[in-house]
Amino acid sequence: MSVIAPIVEVTVRGLFGRRRLFLLVLLAALPVLVGLLIRIVGGPSPPTDRLLEMLVVRFVMPLVALIVGTTVIGSEIDDGTVVFLMVKPIARWRIVLAKTVVAAGLTAALIVPAVIISSIVLSRPDLATTLEAFPVACFFGGTAYAIAFLALSVFTSRAFLIGLAYVLIWEGVLASILEGTKFLSIRMATLGIATALGVETAEPPPAPAVSAAVLAVVIVGGFMIASWRLARFEIRGGD
Repeated sequence: MSVIAPIVEVTVRGLFGRRRLFLLVLLAALPVLVGLLIRIVGGPSPPTDRLLEMLVVRFVMPLVALIVGTTVIGSEIDDGTVVFLMVKPIARWRIVLAKTVVAAGLTAALIVPAVIISSIVLSRPDLATTLEAFPVACFFGGTAYAIAFLALSVFTSRAFLIGLAYVLIWEGVLASILEGTKFLSIRMATLGIATALGVETAEPPPAPAVSAAVLAVVIVGGFMIASWRLARFEIRGGD
């Protein structure tokens, strides 16, 4: 842990020093702003569960995880600064673990409070269930997204574009119309966890056991694949 902590600290400093952090905060605040707008305007409003599903699970959470996950190590690979970290006598899996802690932790730190505040702003009779279901589901779903995109960034410099295509095309279109693709969707697995905790979703997600298995495979598999790839990362003399 003493080896991982400095890497975590440097990574966090790098993220907080980037302008993209402003975009992350704006994205995370979007559900709260929408909730406040609904309260101010008044009139009939959609159920809190539906709003969180459509706005957070389908849009905000994957985009926040995509930005964070592809940045924590992908940006260092792109600009060559990862070399200064990899020449040190540190096991590559420890580097990935530190980056994973930052990616998953920052995603959760942005998304979970936004879900809780939005739920309170849109307080309804099912508030207790919503406050239990969506923060838990988004914690695990956001972690899976972040690790998956982190692993992708170790393989290609186009991780952001590929991840965006996955979120918009695979999850946004195919997973909604092709029943057999749902088990390959992190979004649907996240909704499966939320459903298991008592909320209702617009479309039926996979069974809770399947959803939990999908998220576990993505989290563990993503970490192992990223560690394997980084262990075979070649440092060129000209870099």
